[in-house]
This record gives sequence, C-alpha cells and structure tokens, in this order.
Amino acid sequence: MTDFDAGSRTSRVWTNVGLPILGVVITVGAWWGITAAFHIDPFYVPSPADVVDTFLRTPEFLLQETWTTLQRVLIGFAIAVALGLVIAVTLAASRTVERMAMPILAAINAVPKVALAPLLLVWMGFGDSPKIVMVVLVSFFPVIVSTMAGLTSTPDDLQELTRSLKASWWQTFVKVRLTWALPQVFVGLKVATPLAIIGAVIGEVVNPDRGLGSVIAGSGASNDTPLAFAALVLLAVTGVVLFYLVAGIERLLVPWRVAK
Repeated sequence: MTDFDAGSRTSRVWTNVGLPILGVVITVGAWWGITAAFHIDPFYVPSPADVVDTFLRTPEFLLQETWTTLQRVLIGFAIAVALGLVIAVTLAASRTVERMAMPILAAINAVPKVALAPLLLVWMGFGDSPKIVMVVLVSFFPVIVSTMAGLTSTPDDLQELTRSLKASWWQTFVKVRLTWALPQVFVGLKVATPLAIIGAVIGEVVNPDRGLGSVIAGSGASNDTPLAFAALVLLAVTGVVLFYLVAGIERLLVPWRVAK
C-alpha cells in the first residue's frame, strides 16, 4: 500500500466516522454547557448527566420499550417500502393511472396523521395494528415519490438502446430503469426512515400501552422530564442506526453513486 492510499483511507475514515462522532460530541457538550451555565432546572431541560442517570436506574425497562418500538417501526417500514415500490412502479408504467391516483395519494399524505390516530383505534382496536398502520401512513409517500422520479428519469438513449437490442419489458425494467432509479429510491428510503419512527411514536402516544412513545406520555403525566429525555435520546439513537443501515445498503447496491 502506498503512502497516498494510506492517506486516502485515513481521510475517508475521518470523513465517514470521525466527523459524525465529533458532531455528536459537540452537540452533547453544548447541551451540557447550556444547562450548567444557565442553571436550568432538570424539570424543564435535564442535563446529559441527568438523562444518563435516569437510564442507568431502569436500563432493562427502557431497552425493552425501545425493542417494542423498533419492532413496530421495522414491520411498518417494510410494509411501507413494499407498498410504495409497487405503487410507484404502477404509476410510472401508466400515465393515465398516475393522473388518476396521484391526487388521492397526495390527499392521504396531506391529512394530519395525529388526527387519524384516534380513528385507527376505533377501526382496529388496541394493540400493535394501529401503530404499524400509522408507521405505514407516515412513511410510504416519500418512497413513492422518489421511486417514481427515478423510474421516469431514465435517459432516452438508454431506452433506445434496449429497444435496438430487442430487450423485453422485464429486462429493460430490471437492468436499465430500476438500476438507474436506485439512487432516487434510496433517497426516499432515507427520508422515510425517521418518518417511520415518528409514526410509531404518534401511535404510542395516542394509545400508550408499550413503547418509547408510551414512556414519553407517561413521563409527562408524572412530571419526570429526565425519563422523557431518556426516551427521546433512545429514539434518536434508533433513528441514526436505521439511517446509517439504509446508507450502508445503498453503498453496497449503488457504489457508483455514493460519495467517496
């Protein structure tokens, strides 16, 4: 390995790992400094030390609630991705269907999801089902829009090439249109990832049985602000992990479009 290669690898590690960690350290340091400098009561804004102390008092409980929320997020996100991809392919294949369906999809996306949460309880009862449906409703639209943008942006010369080679519709779709659309698809997936967590929390706050949203709702009733912040931090960590998991899959499947 040459000195140039070693320096390039060090630079990539610093860019991909060092800078995000530095950003987290600066943010936590600023949070801690502000609470200490202005003597903010933990009832309003707890310090990082208060949040860590709260977590260490009940780690098993908080981790179990995190797992409950994560399960709902993963199930709902998987359904949203599958549903969004199918709808996007259908709309991209037919201009008539797109013009008929897009206003309905836009209207569904525009409806405040918090307003739908009580109705989901009436329609589906208590339990996991309304929360998973809420995840789907919140996160499926970015997948549709980004996938459609990718599928409809295939260059004309590539489509002419497939026709000249007498490729079938399926071959053209998989090897040309879908491959070209993958970067846009992953843009939608990365946007939908935090939205899926938001959807799960909305469902858990409206129907507080289990999950981190229920912890936040319960901490508000008991005036336990550090517990609410501990749940928020766990939600943030979950969102970061899922985002970088999607980004890692993108790096494997779309290496030619990932920034160095």
